Amino acid sequence: MKINEETVQHIAHLARLKFEGDEVKSIRQDLSNMIDFMDKLSELDTSNVEPLVFMSEEINVLREDIAEETITVAEALKNAPKKDSDYFRIPKVLDKKA
Repeated sequence: MKINEETVQHIAHLARLKFEGDEVKSIRQDLSNMIDFMDKLSELDTSNVEPLVFMSEEINVLREDIAEETITVAEALKNAPKKDSDYFRIPKVLDKKA
């Protein structure tokens, strides 16, 4: 996959980042290096390799699912930059253009 400046700008837009000048060249090179590294995996023979389903043989020990109030709403909202009665307010991130 070829990474060009348009691809970098598109990814930057999706990630709400802004790159200018030499930053674009640097990011483009980094992305190309990552993709080249991942392409190396296609060179490996994995025909005799079993799929990895679990990372270890350990069994999860889970606690009982008991609802309890550990923090009050007032405590949770105490340091919030923006709040509306009992809710956090966040900036709009999605446009409904589609």
